[in-house]
Amino acid sequence: MKRLVQGFGKVLLRFCLLAMAGWATVAIFYSNLPVAIRPWVAGFFAIGSVLVLVGRFSTRRTRLGFLAAFTLVLIGWLLIPPRNDRDWQSDLATLAWADITGDKVTIHNIRNNDYRTETDFTVHHYDQTFDLSKLQGVDFFLVYWGSPKIAHTMMSFDFAGQGNICFSIETRKEKGEDYSTVKGFFRQYEIIYVVADERDLVRLRTNYRENGKGEDVYIYRLNASPEVARKVFLSYIEEVNRLKEHPEWYNALIGNCTTSIRQHTMPYNPDAKLDWRLIVNGYIDEMLYERHAIDTSLPFAELKRRSYINQKAQAADQDPAFSQLIRVGLPGSETAQ
Repeated sequence: MKRLVQGFGKVLLRFCLLAMAGWATVAIFYSNLPVAIRPWVAGFFAIGSVLVLVGRFSTRRTRLGFLAAFTLVLIGWLLIPPRNDRDWQSDLATLAWADITGDKVTIHNIRNNDYRTETDFTVHHYDQTFDLSKLQGVDFFLVYWGSPKIAHTMMSFDFAGQGNICFSIETRKEKGEDYSTVKGFFRQYEIIYVVADERDLVRLRTNYRENGKGEDVYIYRLNASPEVARKVFLSYIEEVNRLKEHPEWYNALIGNCTTSIRQHTMPYNPDAKLDWRLIVNGYIDEMLYERHAIDTSLPFAELKRRSYINQKAQAADQDPAFSQLIRVGLPGSETAQ
């Protein structure tokens, strides 16, 4: 039995060391080294790691050598600085920021692009002042762009008579750069809070993505009191201002659109316990329903059906009343019929 336990321990140790070697190999491939030599350095590190961990050269001394090399790679990776001065895509080049004076919040550089297609658009921004005393609701958008298990999430704040302001937490991409899930784990994208009109952020997804067919978008009114809504909104504004001065990395696992929303809402949510659906977030609306964070007067399947807004968004298109029109019939919303 003792030998069995020892054997299992050795196998587990080697598995962990090989996993560390795999991570370090990819980190080197996406490091700040010159592009021409990254594959070579990553390849040599991978081959060397296998030889010293499980090959004929595997000894206690060589494993310690590997740990030293891994530590150097980890330190180098942690020291890669995020930046705000790259050659950004035009729709992500301008950061929002806000002034707060009492109950008045003036948001600068609210995005409202004029789209012809997903990739053909004219960038527009405007400034607007919102009165916190008029904040009457918070809506949660769930956007399916591929697998039904994974979705993009957005939050929108409803200021009575002053409109809706939407926040989308995204990767800030440079010109010519595409999104890669793998790169999202390795400090390849800074994080950006896109602060925009719903005619931009929502309509882009319902009317123009997926070659004009649209991504599937659902909206849920959250059961949040005006006091909680105010605190969450100000938390978003605080982070928007902070990122303008101090950029941060996006992380596909722990620093993404959904985990960031949880960070803003957790201090004011008594039921903020961890749940697997925070990772596999295509099912997060089920979690919200179970926790009574959204309307529960209907069976969940019916609620989801009535929360689907693509047809309404496509019909509304550029209508100034876009935000009101997509909420017609929405359970929990004042525009429900």
